[in-house]
Amino acid sequence: MAIPPSITAGVDVVWADAATTDIFGSAVTSATHNLTYYFRLNTAGEGVTATGTAYSDGWQITIPAATSAGMDASTGWYFQAVLTAISGGAVSEYSRGQIEVQASLAYAGSPAAFDGRTQAQKDLEAVQAAIRSLMTGGATQEYRIGNRSLKRYDLADLLALESQLKATVVRENKAKIIASGLGDPNNLFIRFGNG
Repeated sequence: MAIPPSITAGVDVVWADAATTDIFGSAVTSATHNLTYYFRLNTAGEGVTATGTAYSDGWQITIPAATSAGMDASTGWYFQAVLTAISGGAVSEYSRGQIEVQASLAYAGSPAAFDGRTQAQKDLEAVQAAIRSLMTGGATQEYRIGNRSLKRYDLADLLALESQLKATVVRENKAKIIASGLGDPNNLFIRFGNG
């Protein structure tokens, strides 16, 4: 097992990392090295550190619920896993990558509105509304799509933008299916018989 590609804020996040070998073929285990994960977001003050504990000959990493609750929902979280030799203190990189932190759906009292759509899905809906407005004779002079303010797109520009956003949404949905372990939806398997 390795770090999950997506975690949820406000829950315990636990995974195991296996022992490995270094470039010289020497064993790198929880008996010889400490493993620490560093998580950062492109926001000042946003960072989390998680230290591994011995698990078999590898490490178990835990981000407690109280810590993950402070992680902003974003696809922009980056991590670096660092090994530090117990004897000598040599530091090496174990892994590096990017993860998604999803917002918690837990609430107390009355639930507030929640929009779990990606930015591309929100933008696509806004573009489709602008197209409907133009098609029904709306004389809208200004549109707000995502964080952009646009003045009077013509229909051809809106249709091109809609096509780009649809492709982005399809890629996002495909990535979620693959990350869920359901395989690539575009793979086609053919069985040949003996008859």
